[in-house]
Amino acid sequence: MTAAAVTFEPGARTNWHTHPLGQLLIVTSGKGWTQCEGEPRVEIHAGDSIWCPPGHKHWHGATSATAMTHIAVQEALDGSAVTWMEPVTEEQYLQR
Repeated sequence: MTAAAVTFEPGARTNWHTHPLGQLLIVTSGKGWTQCEGEPRVEIHAGDSIWCPPGHKHWHGATSATAMTHIAVQEALDGSAVTWMEPVTEEQYLQR
């Protein structure tokens, strides 16, 4: 199992990605957005915990105006903890 504190400046976000055994996000400061493919974007705040189930394509990051820090916890399967995919477009990020 690995854990990392990650800070996103306003407007920064991950690419779309999946985790073979899921991922736990614990927001420690700021405000951000996360979205699972096919679902609405969700606003997240300091103190929130978010579980992304195994294999669910998703992204997460800061809002366009506010930085966000979270602790990301995930476990590897056969040596891999994440599969990175395409970038999140501006339209997807801003929900246009």
